[in-house]
Amino acid sequence: MKHLKIHAIALILFLNSSLSIAEENIKNKNTEFNIFTGMFDFSDHGKRSTLIGFQHQNEDLYRDTFLGNLSPITGAMITADNATYFYTGVQAQYKLGALNFTPSFAPGYYNKGDGKDLGHALEFKTEIQLSLNLPKESQFGLSYNHLSNASLGDKNPGANSYMFNFLKTF
Repeated sequence: MKHLKIHAIALILFLNSSLSIAEENIKNKNTEFNIFTGMFDFSDHGKRSTLIGFQHQNEDLYRDTFLGNLSPITGAMITADNATYFYTGVQAQYKLGALNFTPSFAPGYYNKGDGKDLGHALEFKTEIQLSLNLPKESQFGLSYNHLSNASLGDKNPGANSYMFNFLKTF
């Protein structure tokens, strides 16, 4: 129970700092919030767990590259087993009419809590997301990600997760 309180406080502080940063950009409608929920490590029947999370993206901070338009992301998630993951990385977004394809990569800090031991505190998240544009500058999507420590630890079991996403631009 003590770990849950610590992780919940850390998540609240993280979200509060993200919201403070976003308030500066609200007038320009360049801040995107992604609230998601789903199943952490759905492919491991012994250690799968529900998850919730939050991600922030600022469209003003971007670079045009040979991979397309890349912008930074910052986010956090917590599972029902108190495993937490805090990350920051980069995403690209490709628009196909009303459909958006968004791959991303983000290294981050993982704490297993009472959940799955992924073998190292540093984990790398690769993700793909498909989302559909909705009215009022929002989107609904489905995403899949994989967490791995790239064999930095003694073991590297990885975790595969899927999420339902609601995205809103302010």
